[in-house]
Amino acid sequence: MATNPFVVLDVCLGALGLAIIRKLLLNTRREKRPLPPGPRGLPFIGNVFDMPSEKEWLTFAQWGDTYGDISSVTVLGQTIVILNSLKAAVDMLDKKSLIYSDRPVLQMGGEMVGWKNTLALLPYGDRFRRYRRLFHSLIGSQAIIRQYHPASELETEKFLQRVLKDPTHLQDHIRRTAGAVVLRISHGYEVEESHDPFIQLADLATEQFSMATSPGQFLVDVVPVLRHVPDWLPGAGFKRTAKEWASTLLEMVEQPHNYVKQQIAAGTAMPSFSSSRLENKDLDDEEEFDLKWSAASLYSGASDTTVSAIYAFFLAMTLYPQVLKKAQAEIDLVVGNERLPRIEDRSRLPYVDALVKEVFRWNSVVPLAVPHRAMQNDIHEGFFIPKGSLILPNIWKLTHDPKIYFNPMEFNPDRYISAEGRGVEPDPRPLCFGFGRRICPGMHLADVSVFASCAMSLAVFDVSKRTENGVVVEPVNERTTGTIRWDATPPSLK
Repeated sequence: MATNPFVVLDVCLGALGLAIIRKLLLNTRREKRPLPPGPRGLPFIGNVFDMPSEKEWLTFAQWGDTYGDISSVTVLGQTIVILNSLKAAVDMLDKKSLIYSDRPVLQMGGEMVGWKNTLALLPYGDRFRRYRRLFHSLIGSQAIIRQYHPASELETEKFLQRVLKDPTHLQDHIRRTAGAVVLRISHGYEVEESHDPFIQLADLATEQFSMATSPGQFLVDVVPVLRHVPDWLPGAGFKRTAKEWASTLLEMVEQPHNYVKQQIAAGTAMPSFSSSRLENKDLDDEEEFDLKWSAASLYSGASDTTVSAIYAFFLAMTLYPQVLKKAQAEIDLVVGNERLPRIEDRSRLPYVDALVKEVFRWNSVVPLAVPHRAMQNDIHEGFFIPKGSLILPNIWKLTHDPKIYFNPMEFNPDRYISAEGRGVEPDPRPLCFGFGRRICPGMHLADVSVFASCAMSLAVFDVSKRTENGVVVEPVNERTTGTIRWDATPPSLK
């Protein structure tokens, strides 16, 4: 079909006009106190051209160095507040959680793809509280998670065997193991040894989530009216992408849930997050909706965090062989060579425990947290925070702040044990799993899974730089843009 170029122009001008009207209306009612400082924007469109398109956390960290711990930009009338210090994040998101616990409406990832139904993007309200109660009753504490230790250890042992057999596909093995642990817990599902359909589906969906929710990747997140442009219009390819990704997400939610129902009907269901609810009562439509989407939230929350952290562990061991040797020496001394370390050994392995903390800090699994949203106007440290503002904690900056972590780019587990007269540095894990009422409910599961993988791998593998044709390949620690994404050169495992 031929396209009139003036249609495209009309749509763009209409979107700009709506943004201008919105800005003028906001300005007429706005508090006289200033917004937090930030780069100077242009009339009407604000800081559209200042927003980074990749590695946003680095640009936001530079703004923090220039403008202070709390900075802001305005994009087509939308205020975005960036938090670049732990104090700022705690003061706003923890101490004022009643104001800052909502999520923004993300047009691409939330509305068009459908991730708004998972805990990560669920608006603050009754459904959010119901999800939280479900999680708290089933995986909400370290004491409850203990019942899942055998599942984590069993899948980690299988991981070691797969890596030993084929070390060249390390990342695939890590993804499969993380997914296997979560699917056992969430749906009582035992994954197939290779090419498991649920694992492949979940990996695809969470990869799409990362791309769909990355700041600045889709113009529709800034100009919501673009949702309504015709599918055939040039530039509307994002709508076809959204439909494809929405289909993937729905399959990820429905297929494991239907599997549990089939197993219950056959009398062969394993104990799990889902079966514990489906077996005990007849759920109405709303209760079943909550159950299957909260179970899907568990996978997307705990599994991808685990994958990224464990892969970072292997990269760190490649780059810091002295840390590897020290951790192995502790395991040899405490556990010996007759068995693998267990999760229950953790309290007797302080250096390995510190190593796991450092994996979470050094890697920054989620460099930028999913934005919070202000539910009302607020005055914070003399700055005006308008209702509807997006609050974006820069997790990468918080975990690499030289005021808190000495030489933050270095991987150094000793910082949590003895920091050479500077005092023991704070545990970074609370920063990595969210703030206020938005703390990731899968954090205990992810932490246990990462510890099991690190400790057991240290006990059986030596990790070193890869060699190709007699030449040592220097590892590259390179994050890629996305909510949860990064790439690195694979190590050599023996």
